[in-house]
Amino acid sequence: MSSDAIVLLKEDHKEMRRLFKAFQDAGQDAKLKGKLVEQILEGLTVHTYIENECMYPEVRKLLPDLEDDVLESYEEHHVADVLCAELAAMKPDDERFDAKTTVLIENVTHHMDEEEQDWFPKVREGLGRKQLQEIGARMIELREKAPRKPTEPSALKKAADALIA
Repeated sequence: MSSDAIVLLKEDHKEMRRLFKAFQDAGQDAKLKGKLVEQILEGLTVHTYIENECMYPEVRKLLPDLEDDVLESYEEHHVADVLCAELAAMKPDDERFDAKTTVLIENVTHHMDEEEQDWFPKVREGLGRKQLQEIGARMIELREKAPRKPTEPSALKKAADALIA
């Protein structure tokens, strides 16, 4: 398994897209949708944690020209964090559950597309292979202790810290 930070993040993106498609294909099956949203929330909570705690601070430090991109990414994560926390408090048969999940999917898909098409190429060009592998190795370590639910204290702290960063 590669420890290249960008490869790891793209693997997470691929899994998110798979879960998003499964949700969209689930039709009216509220029970299945609820299980899929639980998986989406866990995946996004872990993913945003490792990006916010490792990838973004490192890129911000090493590639100051990408500061605006990093700040925008923090804000996009904040929007996703709010939606995730709200979804975590809902039941799959709630009137706005599908609509809120759809908005989350649209926002996260936009964010992933922007990262993959614009930001990742800039980061790969600015950082060497060795640096990306070192960042990736730290991300793998962080993944183990990352919060799994958007309402865990460490996830809430992460969201608050991103706001004041």
